[in-house]
Amino acid sequence: MKFSFLPAFSALFYLSFPAQAQHLPRVELQASFYRIETEVAATPEQRMTGLMQRRHLGINQGMLFVFPQAEQPCMWMKNTLIPLSVAFIDDEGVIVNIRDMQPQSENNHCAAAPVRYALEMNQGWFSAKGIKPGMKVNGLAGVPSGR
Repeated sequence: MKFSFLPAFSALFYLSFPAQAQHLPRVELQASFYRIETEVAATPEQRMTGLMQRRHLGINQGMLFVFPQAEQPCMWMKNTLIPLSVAFIDDEGVIVNIRDMQPQSENNHCAAAPVRYALEMNQGWFSAKGIKPGMKVNGLAGVPSGR
């Protein structure tokens, strides 16, 4: 009897290194005095995957979700292993609202008004830096457009 471990190994390998598998564009943003290194999720597939299966996010690192037009998106944390905060940001770069999200939850966390962007950071990052709704995020002009 012959056993094949290749499919199981391949799946395990992919799940262990999701960040390397995506090769997302990166952009630098600024909120208040703080520089943020972000990966950009601009396609439907990238937005669907987001930060799933990641075990770590650096201190000033995040993921910027770009939507093709202003809408009121909802985010959830299915298969996301780290606690996050999400800032919903309008076309002008103004933060509309911020929500904290728990790992591996299917609870919806929605924008309070139409937005073009959602910025996920480690949970508590925005509050620790004094960043609140009404404040502006700079650097969005160079972001790839959502499709």
